[in-house]
Amino acid sequence: MLLFYTPDVRYTHSEYLLSEEESKHAIRVLRLQIGSTIHLVNGIGDLFQAEIIDAHPKRTALRIVSHERDYQKRDYYLHVAIAPTKNMDRLEWFIEKATEIGVDEITPIICEHSERKEVKIDRLIKVAVAAIKQSLKAYLPQINPAVSFLQFLEQQRAANPSQHKAIAHCVDMEKAYLNTFFPPKSAYLILIGPEGDFSENEISSALADDFNMMSLGQSRLRTETAALMATAEVALLNRS
Repeated sequence: MLLFYTPDVRYTHSEYLLSEEESKHAIRVLRLQIGSTIHLVNGIGDLFQAEIIDAHPKRTALRIVSHERDYQKRDYYLHVAIAPTKNMDRLEWFIEKATEIGVDEITPIICEHSERKEVKIDRLIKVAVAAIKQSLKAYLPQINPAVSFLQFLEQQRAANPSQHKAIAHCVDMEKAYLNTFFPPKSAYLILIGPEGDFSENEISSALADDFNMMSLGQSRLRTETAALMATAEVALLNRS
């Protein structure tokens, strides 16, 4: 399946014009011709099958052949709030892999021990777009602007009171594996801290907001590794 990300395509379209960038990729790189079949996704669950009717390297024209809604829609919702890593390549790696596995929303959170305070969201979105195309997914994760840890807790308290919540940290205290407190087919929020871990104040604030203390095993993991492991565990919890 040759998949193209076309965020403005809708089920009402009978024809569609690829952007210059996607046209160039289709015609110059993939060497597609009139009559070739490709697939389009818009990031909100729609999958389209289309046929090339004009193989122009700047404005390739397509005829929409079929449309499928809610393509591979998952029966759970996962929001990962992660402190940006000092090396942005590591955060990008997490976003790529988490998108392939399955994540719905990602928020960079600025913590007391964070070494990085600024995040270029546009770059992270591009990474996620490439990942959905590679992994043949129709849903693009929502990547939010960076926000402070305490502001984030306040936002979530007001917006999503019913989601199941967990925080991963390195402080020696009683913790449990997420499959013991996360029910399947639900909405989840997981907090992953910076290289220097969450502060005592941040952990206390999460406890006060009814976050479960989550164990990821005996190893001390990098930020991006911990986030990816938690993402994978949620996927396994909901695997049919």
